[in-house]
Amino acid sequence: MTSEKSILPRHVAVIMDGNGRWARARQKPRHAGHRAGVKSVRSTVEAAAAHGIECLTLFAFSSENWGRPAEEVSSLMSLFVEALRREVAELHRNNVRLRFIGAREELNPGLVKKIEIAEEKTRRNTGLYLNVAVAYGGRWDILNATKQLAAEVANGDLQVDDIDEALVSAKLQLADCPEPDLLIRTGGEQRISNFLLWNLAYAELWFTDVFWPEFDAKQFDLALEYFARKQRRYGHTGEQIGAAGC
Repeated sequence: MTSEKSILPRHVAVIMDGNGRWARARQKPRHAGHRAGVKSVRSTVEAAAAHGIECLTLFAFSSENWGRPAEEVSSLMSLFVEALRREVAELHRNNVRLRFIGAREELNPGLVKKIEIAEEKTRRNTGLYLNVAVAYGGRWDILNATKQLAAEVANGDLQVDDIDEALVSAKLQLADCPEPDLLIRTGGEQRISNFLLWNLAYAELWFTDVFWPEFDAKQFDLALEYFARKQRRYGHTGEQIGAAGC
């Protein structure tokens, strides 16, 4: 019989959607929704750690989000700074390793400095590996990896014929994490929105109509229950998987 531990995902990725619509439904400004969503981040991190999940990756701000109204972008950047100031000490006490992925050169230097301090503070922690995607896009990630490999070919350090999936994966932002087993998206939309395009190739996808500020540990458990019921075939047939005893 399969144990509970063996059917848990090693890596969960989350698209935290619905903050603005949650706020609008309550006749509040959009930034109120983003602020309310911080509580859901906290409960999701706690739930993932309690279940023994190895990696949790949260999509906080995409490369496309720069096109949002300047006031909303400014509010989000301020919220990131505030959250770092308030949450990092608690994450560190709970043995969480924090890392940010994305195009840091696009961020305010002050925010980048706080990110670097937070990462260094938690770098040696051995519990949950928490990745926060900021100014991140899946196409940007693949393009960045491709450029690195092209530079190695140009320098004579790599042959074109030697490039394979493993080498591409090694250049991606999440190279040191297992690929996500489960993607959660809140807010009712059913798409991956340029998030971890390479990494999500075989992830199970769980969508909920619940807006992100209302997402809690109970919702997280529902996603894990969904994952536990899936037969992960990776291109094989169900009969092949059964015969292999998986």
